[in-house]
Amino acid sequence: MLAVMNEKLRLDKFLWAIRVFKTRTLATKACDDGKVKCKGTNVKPSKIVAIGEQYEIKTPARKWIIEVKGLLHQRVAYEEALQNYTDLTPEEDKIISPQFEGSSFYTGKRQSKTGHPTKKQRRSLEDFLDSENTID
Repeated sequence: MLAVMNEKLRLDKFLWAIRVFKTRTLATKACDDGKVKCKGTNVKPSKIVAIGEQYEIKTPARKWIIEVKGLLHQRVAYEEALQNYTDLTPEEDKIISPQFEGSSFYTGKRQSKTGHPTKKQRRSLEDFLDSENTID
């Protein structure tokens, strides 16, 4: 386990692993576009992450200020990812943009009653529509 702690970890891979970005490509693009900063300076996606560093991140949904508590080399469950960073974002910046409020990615799970109807719901709707047509 000690060998894993000494390994180098790229910033884009870390941001993807802790689920700030949905893909590593999006994390890389954010770094290249100046959306990720360390100590007020833009950082490259290839920057090596160290425990204790703080990063300011702007995503389309919200702003983040995180402090690294542990290094993740692979994407893990949302609950486990939370253990590897501390969210230092002020409460007013934690508000998710209205257009992303229903997004399933930021909750960690798909919202219920969204997306395509189930087979049972479809049959119920078809029965309802057929009963309306027969009333005429």
